[in-house]
Amino acid sequence: MSELPPASSVKRWLLTTNHKDIGILYLLTSTFFLLFGGVLALLLRVQLWDPTVNVLSGMAYNETVTAHGLIMVFWFLSPFAFGFANYLVPLQIGADDLAFPRLNALSYWMYLFSGVLLGISFFQGGTMHAGWTLYAPLNVPAYTPTIGSTGAILALAMFVTGVTASTINFLTTIHHSRAEGMGLMDMPMFTWSILATVWMMLFAFAVLLATGLILASDRVLGSLYFSATEGGSLLWGHLFWFFGHPEVYIVFFPALGAMLELFQTFSGNRLVGRKWVIIAIVLISLQSFLVWMHHMFLTTINLEIKTLMMATTIGISLPFDLLVFAMIYTLAKGRIKFKTPFLFAFGALLLFILGGITGVFLGAIVLDYEFRGTYWVVAHFHYVMFGGATALFGAAYYWFPKMTGKMYDEFLGKIHFALFFVGFNVVYFSMFTAWQTPRRVFEYQQSMMSSHQAGTVGAFLLGFSFFIMFYNFIKSYVAGEDAPDKPWEFARSAEWAVSSPPPLENWDGRPSYASGHLEFVEDAPEGSHAAADGGHATTNEASDYVLGDRHPSHASIWPFAMSFATFVFLLGLSGFNDAVEFTVGDSLGAAGVAVSNPVYPTLIVLGIAGFVYSGVKWGLEDFYAPPMGVANRWPFEGIEKNKLGMWFFLASDVLVFGAFISAAVFIRVHAGWRSWSPLPESLPGLINTFVLLTSSFTVILALVAAKRNSRKGLLGSLGATMLLGFTFLGIKGWEWHHEIYDVGITLTQNPKGPPVQATIYYVTTGLHGVHVIIGLIVAGFLFVRAYQGKYTSDHRPVEYFGLYWHFVDIVWVFLFPLFYLF
Repeated sequence: MSELPPASSVKRWLLTTNHKDIGILYLLTSTFFLLFGGVLALLLRVQLWDPTVNVLSGMAYNETVTAHGLIMVFWFLSPFAFGFANYLVPLQIGADDLAFPRLNALSYWMYLFSGVLLGISFFQGGTMHAGWTLYAPLNVPAYTPTIGSTGAILALAMFVTGVTASTINFLTTIHHSRAEGMGLMDMPMFTWSILATVWMMLFAFAVLLATGLILASDRVLGSLYFSATEGGSLLWGHLFWFFGHPEVYIVFFPALGAMLELFQTFSGNRLVGRKWVIIAIVLISLQSFLVWMHHMFLTTINLEIKTLMMATTIGISLPFDLLVFAMIYTLAKGRIKFKTPFLFAFGALLLFILGGITGVFLGAIVLDYEFRGTYWVVAHFHYVMFGGATALFGAAYYWFPKMTGKMYDEFLGKIHFALFFVGFNVVYFSMFTAWQTPRRVFEYQQSMMSSHQAGTVGAFLLGFSFFIMFYNFIKSYVAGEDAPDKPWEFARSAEWAVSSPPPLENWDGRPSYASGHLEFVEDAPEGSHAAADGGHATTNEASDYVLGDRHPSHASIWPFAMSFATFVFLLGLSGFNDAVEFTVGDSLGAAGVAVSNPVYPTLIVLGIAGFVYSGVKWGLEDFYAPPMGVANRWPFEGIEKNKLGMWFFLASDVLVFGAFISAAVFIRVHAGWRSWSPLPESLPGLINTFVLLTSSFTVILALVAAKRNSRKGLLGSLGATMLLGFTFLGIKGWEWHHEIYDVGITLTQNPKGPPVQATIYYVTTGLHGVHVIIGLIVAGFLFVRAYQGKYTSDHRPVEYFGLYWHFVDIVWVFLFPLFYLF
């Protein structure tokens, strides 16, 4: 299934894996979530009109605040930016598509269905109402007991899973598929901003995924991480803000990249200090992981560490100063054309400067004590996040002609900007004047009513401005003037070198910068295209390349099917809630989990079955996604793109397990290190360690057999690996049974020590066990395919599986001493 139906067909959009189609889907879907979150914001502003009138109940207000924050931060801002990234990055670097087209489609459908799951949570007794930061212990069932609250957490976990897929894809694409002659320092600034963003996402979102899994365990299984008295609330702060502060730059950087592109185009001047701008972006990306604790100045962390975090917070503002001055000098040295895209980009710069200055106040410990928890933080947050993202609306006008082949209405665009800019400052600056209002509380002093009422008027003006944009784009798309291929005189990046809109496969010839400028090379047909993206070649698998002239595939139903199956599974899982007490003897306490509706277990079974079936069909599908035959791949020359993608995935998974292990150490330190004793008997853990280490050896033997074209050796080694994997699970199952039924240690009760000790043991080793199960499923798939004669002439799938299996074994080497020896 590789041919795409016409764009007028619904089937086209369910099957497509083309990066431009996926980009459009991201843009349209994120625009819907802009409306969704915007309506919730207007409900909040109506409530804040008069503190004596209750338009919303207290619970409804809390749900609205929480959902508005979650939707805008996760389901609108970043996906809107990555709509442009999906569409433009391959064009800007001279690639045919993203490295893994089906993975790209999977990331979109995961995003869409996660949003659907969040929407359904409103109808499951009420969605999460703990605030978008989900502070513990408000995020546990004791304080947010509804099924919808669990559904919201699972929706967030599903969203982050899609983000991880997208991150791996963009990293592999930018590092593996740049046109000949395009070094990293030669890339357009928008692509540079996306590269920095996805590097931050690789690590930040991995920690958020781990945090979401831990919280889901607390809510579904009844574990005790964030309800624990031994530092549970502080643990949440560390984990969430280690993600949360890089998220500010993850949201802002794509807008910054668009800003830099627009300033160059509409000033007619090259970016001043381009090299230093790139260095500043890299520095900010690194520093973003070193400042998270300034969100925790009001906690019990000692003053010396807080002071260090204050210094790093002030330090991260310095490279931002460089960025701002570079943009100002670029404009000062140019001849500015005040088109709509430029107005939004310039407005974004002004708004972000104000947001950054007000943020410096919060970086000082003494001032943070005064401002924390007030509307000063709300105003600063919106000036930074939404203010910076204002440039993305300029990007929408800038690239609208390229995506549609139509020009927008310039007069309507300027009206939109004027109303947007005025409405934005009225609503959010009024929050500074009413800064003493407690955030997430709709009652305030009468003296601040005029500021809040002005903010409500500004909010409706801001909301109305977007309907002008929608009208402009729809009218222009239907009956607008045809756009030339390059409507902007000083646009320099490669997307303006193709037609508007671009053709399906982007280029007629091969883009090359080998001569120092963009040109298209007609290569002699070599047929050197490798099977990739999990598909298998149907022609000659005797080498790394497939002979013959095949067009790349663009259609597959399995990303949609796998995402839908995941949605069904998580919807079923949301019906399980920690609502009753657990008793000794229950299997991990699971028998005490309350299920509100018998439909939910059925959904879980259907979801798992659908996921496995879709995964198998994905692996069997003849999907052809060739890597670029000639490309600049520094610093990863000589590394096949699937292997590079696997490395990026494993780097992300290192952070997931790192967060789990860090949580275990953190809670143990707070509980008192010597108050814990090794929980299980050490002998089963020791045996399992030897079992897994031996299985790594058999995986190596499987790869050697595949390279030597030995089918029997491959089958024997894969079979031995699976046998050892099942042995590991069998010993672990016996061990859990012994601890639960003989010793009396369940998920929530531990006669030998603190209950949270049992929680950490079962959940962490359980996560590792899930990785083993996934590995065994993949090994079984490889075994069947090897029996059919595959992989002896193309050993790469066995090698990639080996990388994953070795990683799982290495993780156990860390878990064994943590739980069995210390």
